[in-house]
This record gives sequence, C-alpha cells and structure tokens, in this order.
Amino acid sequence: MENEIPPVNRVDEIRDELKGLEGKRLRVKANMGRSRIVERTGTLVHAHPSLFIVEVEERRGRTARQSYQYVDVLTGTVELFDIETGERLFDFVEPASE
Repeated sequence: MENEIPPVNRVDEIRDELKGLEGKRLRVKANMGRSRIVERTGTLVHAHPSLFIVEVEERRGRTARQSYQYVDVLTGTVELFDIETGERLFDFVEPASE
C-alpha cells in the first residue's frame, strides 16, 4: 500500500496524457446512469484544467462537443479507447484485496 498513487496525482496523470493526445481521434464510452451507456467516436479538442472536450460526429454530418471530467475517467464512468487498436487508454481497476 506504500506505493499507491493518491487520486489527485492520478487525475494529473490523466490530464497530462490527454494533453498529449489533443487532436487525436478516440472512442468514448460513457455511463450516463440508469443503465444508459453512450458510445461515440470523436476528436479530443482540448484538455482544460478540470475537464476535457471531445468533438463527436452526430447524424447527417453534424458535430457536437461533449465535455467530461478527469475524475470520471479515474472512476471508470467514462472509458477512452484508441480508435486504431481498440485498447483502453486508462485502466485504474483496483486490485482485489487479499
């Protein structure tokens, strides 16, 4: 347990990594509650200090901007995937305690 990274530092890690991915296409899977899960593909537009913005494709060629918080990535409410490989970008699943 001595090597655990405090959640605040993990949020900083997520923000820093997403800053490096600005302009890259991602797949976002967001749990909106009440068994409603939304999956969208879009471009990471900007990583602000407390949230990041993804521009997603809508129907008929329209685009919309969705904002998400870094804490949602940390808790697993929002999952981000590489569009080319399909790999999850962040995995903060806690190991089972013994």
